[in-house]
Amino acid sequence: MAKRRAFWADARFFIGVGLIVVSVVGVWAVVTGARQTVPVFVAADTIVSGQPLDSGDVTVVEANLGTADGRYVTAEERLDGLIAQRTIGAGELLPAAAVGDATDTTTVVVDSAAEVPSRVEPGALVELWAAPAMESGFDAPRILVPDAVVGEVVRDDAVMSASSRTSVELVLHRAVVADVLEAISSGDALSVVPVGSAG
Repeated sequence: MAKRRAFWADARFFIGVGLIVVSVVGVWAVVTGARQTVPVFVAADTIVSGQPLDSGDVTVVEANLGTADGRYVTAEERLDGLIAQRTIGAGELLPAAAVGDATDTTTVVVDSAAEVPSRVEPGALVELWAAPAMESGFDAPRILVPDAVVGEVVRDDAVMSASSRTSVELVLHRAVVADVLEAISSGDALSVVPVGSAG
């Protein structure tokens, strides 16, 4: 009479098969996950801080974001109404933290009392300094806005002008607009200074 195989031997067999199945499924899940990509926006050219975004500023690429999912703007999202909060280099994935709602900012034009350097161009980050007007002259200047973005620069270099004047359109957060308008209406001397040039 043949000897019956012990139950524990059969159990080990099925446990071994189960472990193999689990291992295969795990490897399949890892490989499948690694192949999963999503369409995301990439800056076609350098996007400067304060620049409104549209479809012409970006291209779409397939990227495996992995744990970075949610940190970048995907092609499923709309660009209308968004502006760049910082400069984004050409070829850089569009970070969600680097764009914001355009309704949070507005533009104000100021006449700079100090000469504006030629390197101050649209997209440049500048400080706005203000010297409060007094009965005789002006008080010591102070930084009114530490991080304004230049929208446009208009230089009046007419030959007949007694002195050249530069008007600068600044992209400002709405929280500081009231202070800037008050300074303008009070006759304060406003100066546009490239970041890092004064202090």
